[in-house]
Amino acid sequence: MSALFRNRDEAGHALAARLLHLRLAAPVVVLALPRGGVPIGAVVARALGAPLDLLMVRKIGVPWQPELALAAVVDGERPEIVIDEEVASHCNVEPNYIEDQALVELREIDRRRKLYLQGRAAVPVEGCTAIVVDDGIATGTTVRAALKALRRSGPARLVLAVPVAPADTLAALRSEVDEVVCLSQPYPFRAIGDHYADFHQVSDGEVLAAMASCPAEPQRAGSSARPSTSEQRGSTP
Repeated sequence: MSALFRNRDEAGHALAARLLHLRLAAPVVVLALPRGGVPIGAVVARALGAPLDLLMVRKIGVPWQPELALAAVVDGERPEIVIDEEVASHCNVEPNYIEDQALVELREIDRRRKLYLQGRAAVPVEGCTAIVVDDGIATGTTVRAALKALRRSGPARLVLAVPVAPADTLAALRSEVDEVVCLSQPYPFRAIGDHYADFHQVSDGEVLAAMASCPAEPQRAGSSARPSTSEQRGSTP
């Protein structure tokens, strides 16, 4: 099976081109899931002339199979835990396992927030078009938690935008958002990395560089979100 995208940069340009056609109402805010979603989110944010912020969410894996998401926790004034009930029904984990792991992951979220944002205030999303970006979705547990938490912040419109995801996962997530933008829904779907030629682990340095490359504040209503010359050259039809 050949890869759909050379790397996250190419995927970001293709996703940005699709989003530009939607002519989303300003102000627009792009929120990326660290770390893999941040390089893609940066490309999208620059193309739309929108600020980039981080949506801090951490997966809680099954104890004997950490890559399988049992639940996810999202940072915020009231941290939100979303449990994958289907997975939970087959796991029979200890009653306090999810809550205990949520505390561990919230400490990691706090570490990353301090490192990546370095004291920068969160971009307000109330009344904005909020675009949630990741490099792909597999089971959807982590993204579902992020969307539920973000909805509480009062965006005028909530858009989920990813390069690749399985159709059944997207169908399950549609009720959480106003719009879904996905470039490809391959079948069978085994892993996100199968669809990238380069799917390296994104470093902290790459996250910091991506954040620094984007606008600091939301565009105002009535402004035109057009890609720069360099973004136009890099975009994929």
